[in-house]
Amino acid sequence: MGKVLIIGAGGVGTVVANKVAQNNDVFTDIMLASRTKSKCDAIAEDVKKRIGVAIKTAKVDADNVPELVALMNEFNPEIVINVALPYQDLTIMDACLERGVHYLDTANYEPKDEAKFEYKWQWAYHDRFKEAGLTAILGCGFDPGVTSIFTAYAAKHHFDEIHYLDIVDCNAGDHGKAFATNFNPEINIREVTQKGKYWENGEWVETEPHEIHKPLTYPGIGPKESYLIYHEELESLVKNFPTLKRARFWMTFGEEYLTHLRVIQNIGMARIDEVEYNGQKIVPIQFLKAVLPDPGDLGENYTGETSIGCRIRGIKDGKERTYYIYNNCSHEAAFKETGAQGVSYTTGVPATIGAMMFLQGIWKKPGVFNVEEFDPDPFMEQLNRQGLPWHELFDIDLEF
Repeated sequence: MGKVLIIGAGGVGTVVANKVAQNNDVFTDIMLASRTKSKCDAIAEDVKKRIGVAIKTAKVDADNVPELVALMNEFNPEIVINVALPYQDLTIMDACLERGVHYLDTANYEPKDEAKFEYKWQWAYHDRFKEAGLTAILGCGFDPGVTSIFTAYAAKHHFDEIHYLDIVDCNAGDHGKAFATNFNPEINIREVTQKGKYWENGEWVETEPHEIHKPLTYPGIGPKESYLIYHEELESLVKNFPTLKRARFWMTFGEEYLTHLRVIQNIGMARIDEVEYNGQKIVPIQFLKAVLPDPGDLGENYTGETSIGCRIRGIKDGKERTYYIYNNCSHEAAFKETGAQGVSYTTGVPATIGAMMFLQGIWKKPGVFNVEEFDPDPFMEQLNRQGLPWHELFDIDLEF
């Protein structure tokens, strides 16, 4: 049915390559490309052994629009699944516009020189994609992604108005390392060290990093200390669900992780500006990334599971109701299926489903859209089929 170009060969790219290969009735021709072709080759070889499907590979610099266009001219994909770095979203979107290729990503653009999560840069592409007759699907991972689709599903089926939304993200896994990040260290550390922010009564409220926290109970896991941080899907959700009175995002961190994080910040290793070292300009956080464990290599000894979902309060038929929708994902099961850990799996599977929705003509309209702007039902059905089953709890104590 469609040719797909996957850009990015980290843990998420590994999962996407496996999942598109599993669905080769939809994805008829697959190419995996990144700056390091040897990584793509290794993933393609593993997919061939696991699934028996051949994947083409290529080298491409995702910061270079002419290189991207040349590769698209050569392969002629119908859609690009962008699982490269968030810095590269705009160059890939530019290449898609120039070549006439549809687009999907899992994280919003952020500039290299500022840890700022904002959709304005990508939303500004809406008219250009619309005029070109191209679809761009933004934030189709788990969070952002599935959490936004969970919210849309709740609004469609269970609420007349959603008033309170708390997205809760727990990783109760153990990778056995003293300190490691579950996705790109540079992006991960920038994300969790910035100031917190949440939506309340029509405005954004800013907090100090990790200032607000409380224990929350996660299904099958138990209580875990959870910290209020800012996450990008809040921006699009408050725009697309204007009845929201409050929207927040919570994530669990272990004490050891937070201690390492404080040390990294205190000694300047989280800096994103250049410093001079031995006559060379280096960015400390990029150097740190080079010495930390590769998130793509954590899967083999990873135990435990993730639990991510939405806790919602609102009105249905004039009465207040509460609702909790969530998925739990086993790191061991994810590694057994794809060779990647659960955090990569929970991002890569939704990206695959989003591309599937497009190729099947279900999520297809010209312009730039966040995932909650499409029909959630067919996506929710595929979550159950593709390895991320979801569960619902009604009229319970949401702990907020």
